Amino acid sequence: MKYLSRSPEELIFEHLPLVKYLAQRLAGRLPPALDSEDLVSAGILGLIEAARRFDPSRKIQFKTFAEFRIRGAMLDELRQLDWTPRSVKEKAAHLEKVITRLEQRLGRPPEDEEVARELGLSLDDYYRLLDEVRGLSLVDLEALRKKLEDQEGLDLEDLLAAEDQEDPFEKLGLKELAEALAQAISELPERERLVITLYYYEGLTMKEIGRVMGYTESRISQIHSKALLHLRGKLRERLGESYREFLS
Repeated sequence: MKYLSRSPEELIFEHLPLVKYLAQRLAGRLPPALDSEDLVSAGILGLIEAARRFDPSRKIQFKTFAEFRIRGAMLDELRQLDWTPRSVKEKAAHLEKVITRLEQRLGRPPEDEEVARELGLSLDDYYRLLDEVRGLSLVDLEALRKKLEDQEGLDLEDLLAAEDQEDPFEKLGLKELAEALAQAISELPERERLVITLYYYEGLTMKEIGRVMGYTESRISQIHSKALLHLRGKLRERLGESYREFLS
C-alpha cells in the first residue's frame, strides 16, 4: 500500500487541498456571514488528527479515513459557533411537513408553485425561504458519530475497513436507514435526484452542478435544500420514531 512509507507530515502536506475542498463544499450550504477560513482551520486540525491516528496496516485508504475526521472537525466548529438559529430550524421543520403533506395529498412530489401556495408565499419568497434553510443536513452526523463511539470495540478504522468484511451500516445497526435513503432518493423528482447525485456521489460543487444543469449556483442550492427536506420527510415517514435521533 502506498501509504506504508509515508510519514504523518507527508500525509498532511499531500492532503491539505482536500481540507480546502471540503470546506468550500460545506461553506456553500451555509450563510454568507460565516467565514470559510474557520472551517479550513478546523479541518486542518482534523487532518492532523487523522494522520496521527492512521494505521497503514489496515486495508483502508488514508483519504477515506481523513475525510471522516476532517468533516467531523468542521462540524464541531460549526456546532461551537451555534450558527443555526432556532427560528431557522423551526422554519425548516415546518417546510418539511408541508412538502410531505402535499406529496401525500397529491400522490406525487409537489411543484415549487404548489409549495409556495400552500405556505401562502409568493414564489420569490418561497425561494428566499429555501435560501434561509440551506444549511440543513439530511442526517445528524454527530448522532451517527456518537453511535459509532458507543459501539464497544468498534473504531473508525473498523467501520471503514476492507470490503470483504461486514457492511458498515450493518455494524452500526443502520442498514434499514441506508435502504430507506436509497429508496427515497430514487423517488425524488428528476431534477432533485440529479442534484443529490452530482453533489454527494460525484463530488461536484454547487457551482459545477449549475454549469452542468444550466442553472445559477443559487438555484442549485435551492433545489438541494428542497431535496433534503423532501428526503427527511420520506425517512421520517418510513422509519418512524426509531430513527428520530438521526433526523433532528
